[in-house]
Amino acid sequence: MASYVIATTKSWNIKNADLIAVRYPMHSFRIITDSRGLTTDTLKEISPQYVFFPHWSWIIPRDIYDQFNCVVFHMTDLPFGRGGSPLQNLILRGIYDTKISAIKVSKGIDEGDIYCKEPVNISSGNADELFQKISSIVFDSMIPKFIEGSVAPSKQSGEPVTFKRRTPEQSEIPGGLSQRQIYDYIRMLDGEGYPTAFQKFNGGKIFYRNARLMEDTVYADAEFRRDVE
Repeated sequence: MASYVIATTKSWNIKNADLIAVRYPMHSFRIITDSRGLTTDTLKEISPQYVFFPHWSWIIPRDIYDQFNCVVFHMTDLPFGRGGSPLQNLILRGIYDTKISAIKVSKGIDEGDIYCKEPVNISSGNADELFQKISSIVFDSMIPKFIEGSVAPSKQSGEPVTFKRRTPEQSEIPGGLSQRQIYDYIRMLDGEGYPTAFQKFNGGKIFYRNARLMEDTVYADAEFRRDVE
């Protein structure tokens, strides 16, 4: 029996972590949902084959990735798209076909060796739906490769392109966008833990969710709030 740790904060990843434990009952799985639970003492006690980080919200300490096989899943075809807010940065560039890269955690951000990649299309669906789609690929296709022993890391190749992490202020919808771009702007921010797309109006803000693009017209749910800056 082998042991594995899955460190994640998102509800859909937690659900899929429970399911993969059922899929592989001969192995042991520990789910960690808070940085306080991710310590070297805890990991030494578990002695995991791998520590998987699907959508982890904290910096992974060096003493952990130096001692354990730590794997992070990044939503770009690395080395293109290193850095923060990959979903939003891809959609803003009109890139709808990308890959999920499983990489070995290292000192440099998203610079680790590549274990494997899987394709994913992000041309439709809001952020929550896309992250759920990606989670299914990670847990159904990628993590099983590690459990079944069919992966080996290799160095990244190609010219690196780095993304900058977006700020809440950048959720304001800019002018001059096409209907497709407006749809993309709303949906890419419509997800758990993300600052909703908005427009300033009459001393408040209009927030948009549930965008739909139908015959070159964008439909969305709108909420006006006056008590926001």
